[in-house]
This record gives sequence, structure tokens and C-alpha cells, in this order.
Amino acid sequence: MISVRSLLIVVSAIFAFLAGRAHASPETDFWKWFQTNEASLYDFERDQEVTFDRLTAEMHKVDSSLTFEFGPKQNRQREFVISADGIRAAFPKVESLASSAPELPRWKVIKFRPRREPADIQYNGITVKANSVSVDIYPDGEKADLTVFIAGYSAVERKTFRAIAYLFLDQALGEVDVETRVGGIDVQAPLTPNTNAIPLSELPKAFDACVLKR
Repeated sequence: MISVRSLLIVVSAIFAFLAGRAHASPETDFWKWFQTNEASLYDFERDQEVTFDRLTAEMHKVDSSLTFEFGPKQNRQREFVISADGIRAAFPKVESLASSAPELPRWKVIKFRPRREPADIQYNGITVKANSVSVDIYPDGEKADLTVFIAGYSAVERKTFRAIAYLFLDQALGEVDVETRVGGIDVQAPLTPNTNAIPLSELPKAFDACVLKR
């Protein structure tokens, strides 16, 4: 027969567990899962598809817009980029998830896609070389409108080329600037001649000068 004292201990344990779950946040649950699966995440190349699918599912428990990028191993660390996938409404969730990260010696947690040296992009069956892309900048108040010129652009594949343009701009300017300091974005085939367009590699410096001086 269970004693009253034993029953009280069991009931107290159940209430403590439920109270703990009630105060747990999706961010806390995510990082617990991350730490439990850290080995497979750090060596994701061993089973990339399965690992990425699991990570995506866990991030979507925090917010369905969240996505990620991994950097290469450098000095026994990897970058783990938490991105809102260009969706402004999800920015607060990126902030909260990144700020709640525990101590992770093998990881460098980064909020939003940072500026990087533009690299070639393959998307939806189309490959575009970064050095073939140029951009026109048009001042627009506190922001700047951009026209992205992509060799091989086709109106039939407009959505794909527009997505590629956004990916290039994320590389060159970083996710936050694309969403907060860029106004309109147009995508076209290269014009001949086009003396105003600059190579994608020169965009960060020209963009900052354009926006900051206004």
C-alpha cells in the first residue's frame, strides 16, 4: 500500500514537472534539443538531409519562418546563423532565439545572415555567377532602391531570378540591411550600355555611402 507521504511526494513531483513545462519557452526547448543533438549537428555532413530536416522542424516550433545556415569548421568551431529568411515579422524571434543560446564552445551563434563575399548561386535549376551580376542604386529617402541585372534573366523564370537576386543581396548587404534599408528591388536582364550599374562586389561600399549620406 502506498503511504500518504509517498503519494504526496509523487503529486509534488508531478506538479513541479508541469510547472517547469509551463514556464519553458520554445526557445529554451530548442536549445535543449540542440545540445542533445550537438554531435550530429556539428558533423552534419554525415547525414545532411536528415539532420537538416530535423533542425528545420525544431526551429519551426519557435517560428515557422526561421531558417539557418552553417559555416565550415574553423578553429574547432562552426558558425550557426539564425535567419528570418527575409521576413521582417520574424525578426523578434531571431533575436529571442539567439539571445537565449547557452554556452556552446563549438559554435558561434550569429543573428541574421551577415554580409559575405558574394558567391555563385544555384537555385531551382538555374546557376548564376556572382561576377556576372551588377546593380544600380537609386536614393529613396532614408533607403535606396536597387535594380539587379542578371545575365540570362528570363521573364518566364521571373520568380526564380527574383529569389536569386534576393540571395545575392543578402550576401552583399546582409539580411538586416536588405529588409530595413533597401526600398524597392527590381530584377532585369543587363542593359547595353549601362554606365550606372556597378559590380555586385562593389555594392556594400556604394550602398552604405548612398544611404548614410542622406
